[in-house]
Amino acid sequence: MGKSVAASDVQKDFGLWHDQALKEPVQITQSGRETIYLVSAETFHQLWASYRRAGSTLELSEADLAMMDNAEVPSEHDYNYEDDPSPETNPGIQR
Repeated sequence: MGKSVAASDVQKDFGLWHDQALKEPVQITQSGRETIYLVSAETFHQLWASYRRAGSTLELSEADLAMMDNAEVPSEHDYNYEDDPSPETNPGIQR
């Protein structure tokens, strides 16, 4: 993942670690434990854009629900339950 540096070293030479963070994330430790990361603005914005918030199904729109109702599994992912072992072979499987 990048460089690891003590917080005290970052404090002493912030410019060096600022420049390093423009190239790759810098793990900053305190008392030997990771506490924060210093990342470039570009990396931050990429991470923030990919961040997903968990939400309630009650927040789904009618269009979202319609898309889910009409969704189909692509043919390359088709699954045939007849290929499964019978419950007698694997008693832990329940349907």
